[in-house]
Amino acid sequence: MPRTAETASFRFNHTMLRIKDPKASLRFYTDILGMNLVNQHAGGDFTLYFLAYDNKENVTDEERKADLWNREGILELTHNHGTEDLAETPYHSGNSEPRGFGHIAVAVDDIEAACARFEKLGVQFKKRLTDGKMKNIAFILDPDGYWIEIVRTTGCCTRGTRTASQSLLSSPYQF
Repeated sequence: MPRTAETASFRFNHTMLRIKDPKASLRFYTDILGMNLVNQHAGGDFTLYFLAYDNKENVTDEERKADLWNREGILELTHNHGTEDLAETPYHSGNSEPRGFGHIAVAVDDIEAACARFEKLGVQFKKRLTDGKMKNIAFILDPDGYWIEIVRTTGCCTRGTRTASQSLLSSPYQF
């Protein structure tokens, strides 16, 4: 169904993940994945961290904060204070029973170089490029065990190189 006048201004703004340890998660998403901390909000017994990829240069923190709700592709990390002291993460990634949430995805220009960098940095893999039938995607795990699919930005949809998500999107099935 095409967009209508009523939905023309709608856009996908953000996805929220609950995290155990904000120091570990922020380090992972900023240092490993290269995202920028766009905004942070302390809400008493919880803190929200908003991360995104900034493609604009010379943007001030104030401009990033002001543009938060106009952007697409934001990752919101929610830290409920005290969870960092627990022995294990109290959250369910959705990839074990009962299944639910699956993963987020990050597109990279050179998937082989990105995966080599992740390997060098000690990132835990769920699926390497060499694993399984689909040799064109990888899955890494964040500090809380959430899956992150790594896909290539170019050449992703030539015959035989589609990701599972891309194959579903181009299938004849109607959802």
